[in-house]
Amino acid sequence: VILNCAFWQTQTTLDIAFLRNLFFFVATIPHVVNTAVIIPKEDGVISVSEDRTIRIWLKRDSGQYWPSVFHTMPASCSCMSFNPETRRLSVGMENGTVSEFILSEDYNKMTPARTYQAHQGKVTVVLFVLEMEWVLSTGQDKNFTWHCSESGTQLGLYRTTAWVSGLQFDVETRHAFVGDFSGQVTILKLEQDSCSLVTTFKGHTGNVTALCWDPVQRVLFSGSSDHSIIMWDIGGRKGTAIELQGHNEKVQGLCYAPHTRQLISCSADGAIVVWNMDVTRQETPEWLDSDSCQKCEQPFFWNFKQMWDSKKIGLRQHHCRKCGQAVCGKCSAKRSTIPLMGFEFEVRVCDSCHASITDEDRAPMATFHDSKHSIVYMHYEPTTGWLLTSGTDKVVKLWDMSPVVS
Repeated sequence: VILNCAFWQTQTTLDIAFLRNLFFFVATIPHVVNTAVIIPKEDGVISVSEDRTIRIWLKRDSGQYWPSVFHTMPASCSCMSFNPETRRLSVGMENGTVSEFILSEDYNKMTPARTYQAHQGKVTVVLFVLEMEWVLSTGQDKNFTWHCSESGTQLGLYRTTAWVSGLQFDVETRHAFVGDFSGQVTILKLEQDSCSLVTTFKGHTGNVTALCWDPVQRVLFSGSSDHSIIMWDIGGRKGTAIELQGHNEKVQGLCYAPHTRQLISCSADGAIVVWNMDVTRQETPEWLDSDSCQKCEQPFFWNFKQMWDSKKIGLRQHHCRKCGQAVCGKCSAKRSTIPLMGFEFEVRVCDSCHASITDEDRAPMATFHDSKHSIVYMHYEPTTGWLLTSGTDKVVKLWDMSPVVS
């Protein structure tokens, strides 16, 4: 294992440095870390990797981080869930099994507790629910299962339309939110030994890559390979869906800071975006259909009759992102940000909407940061304000987000 600080290599140590006022440590590991979590109330990190290892990093008196536990699993580790109250660690693997361990109070030892033969393929998400004593898991076999953590028996199974890439659970209502590679989000009502389909909704053009549930405001955030994030107002029961556009690559992770009502998102290009959700945002309008520009009435290129009657060449159709009207390029030549609608980048708007957008309307509602590596996983610990990112460069970084999440 080679660990470094500012990319100076040392053996089996983990140092601390600063980057643009964000406090972090850097760990270089031989293989990509698929999942890692910050240990609350401890200066430590738990990581699982493609090299089949589970590692627990603890900060020593010297200020350096050392692996207090280095455990090798029978197969590559694909995902992980950690419950700090019980110190229960659930690890999903490429061979379809989920293994559970109990960590000692000093985090220097892990004791095997149980193994579940949960799936026929790679485990994609695992989630331990303490209140129900359930272990939820999804796999590339398109199965969503839940087991009793006390007896080890499988309680139920639900077959999804595509393999699942995101999973969240609401304890109060026993609703499971399942996001899959078709871009669909499914809500299931779980019972002790059965489940029922509540509803499904789809707003992404790409596959769902991340889910995040806020049980207080009762909203679900979904991230996708189409670069977008959607906030689904589940509790409002009005079907409201707010779109957030602030990434140039697929969204890799979503975390929510409930005390400040800020959403943290990251993408494959290394961007970390902090969204202010303590504002009343507006839904993006549905795009209207028309055979001609709804501003100048010039025909679009498929409207042969109007083109013939008016002796005009058909134009290409565009849409204003603010009003949703179908417009031609000449009537929508201007660009503007619309942060209240989630557009932090400049987008196409018609001339009349551009004139109505004030400088106050363009005030950003998100901050942007560069992690300097392609992120594959992210974890936020609200008790410390620290954010963890792991990248394709086999580097794990820990950031102090208090300057921006406040």
